[in-house]
Amino acid sequence: MTASSTPTGRPILISVGTRPEIIKMAPVYAELRRRGQAVAWVHSGQHREMAQSLYDFFDIRPEYELQLQRRNGSLAHLNALLLESLSAVYEQAQPAAVLVHGDTTSTLASAQAAFYLDIPIGHVEAGLRTFQPREPFPEEKNRELTARLAHWHFAPTAGAAANLAREGIAADAVHVVGNTAVDAALGGAARLDHLLASGALALPEPLQRLRPWLAHGRLITVTAHRRENWGAGIRDIARAVARLLQADPRLAVAWPVHGNPAVADTVHAELGELATRLEGRLCLCPPLDYPALLWCLQNSALALTDSGGIQEEGAALSRPVLVLRDTTERPELIEAGAGMVVGTDMQRIVGCVTRLLCEGDELARMRAAVNPFGDGRTAQRIADVLSGAR
Repeated sequence: MTASSTPTGRPILISVGTRPEIIKMAPVYAELRRRGQAVAWVHSGQHREMAQSLYDFFDIRPEYELQLQRRNGSLAHLNALLLESLSAVYEQAQPAAVLVHGDTTSTLASAQAAFYLDIPIGHVEAGLRTFQPREPFPEEKNRELTARLAHWHFAPTAGAAANLAREGIAADAVHVVGNTAVDAALGGAARLDHLLASGALALPEPLQRLRPWLAHGRLITVTAHRRENWGAGIRDIARAVARLLQADPRLAVAWPVHGNPAVADTVHAELGELATRLEGRLCLCPPLDYPALLWCLQNSALALTDSGGIQEEGAALSRPVLVLRDTTERPELIEAGAGMVVGTDMQRIVGCVTRLLCEGDELARMRAAVNPFGDGRTAQRIADVLSGAR
């Protein structure tokens, strides 16, 4: 099989499990179906409690769903369960190819299972690197290892493609296509506006309380969940949010708090009392579904995040992003002027946010930056490659 074609008689299988993976692979699924390509979806099960609303929003009905019986939280245990379960699914489905996304444990296990069964692998969002083995952990090594197994490498940017070239990946296997997060964000925002206008979708009640504030104040969206930020990092981010809110009575914050106790317990310990006192200005809510998160970003002056996906979604929606990490595998965001790396130091976060909100020119320049992650046609380019089109 060449690097630019795949059989069309058997299905292409999309294998994902986490919330960001679902969002970013939904445009590929829709485009393949639009072209009449047989396509199937396996949900590998990690974020099941958050997945259903996404599947409803994107009109996806997974043909396969793993029921992982996890006995502990170790990555080795999760990888072993995924590898065995996914192998059984692939043997049943007999796919022509398996598409994986990004850098999660399900990404690596999906690629391993396909490799063992001699099934070609397409890696979407390939080539991202921080060059720091444990930042982020385990994602940096997951994506490096997946690159060793993949048949097609769908790089979001020229920089990502250059990373793959330096690792010895053949040029004809690498395709610079953009990032599917842009496709999802642009399409999702248009769908959100339609649903809200028609009354077919209502925002969660915590966000409803923020809506009156937007008429005279400014909103910041905050997310934080990375393993390397657990503990002191999350604590200092929360303290920075508290200081910003106390210093600026015009400011409101929406923070969808990750469900992991390593994150949630720290955030609520630092901000729970303040959220009660500042009701209507500080929204500590459970993880939001995708439409609600898009609404937050659309209505925010800027975003504070350690998430990779929100770096891309913020750029797609022209919202500046301050990255709450010491490195980013998406340096194009910084190079384009659409974001900056601020880490988790409380003083630095407070200083950067205060400067941007007080000095509107820099914030305006960041909002006007050209999105480095694509034009919303990434899924079309991926489908072209898989169908052998040029």
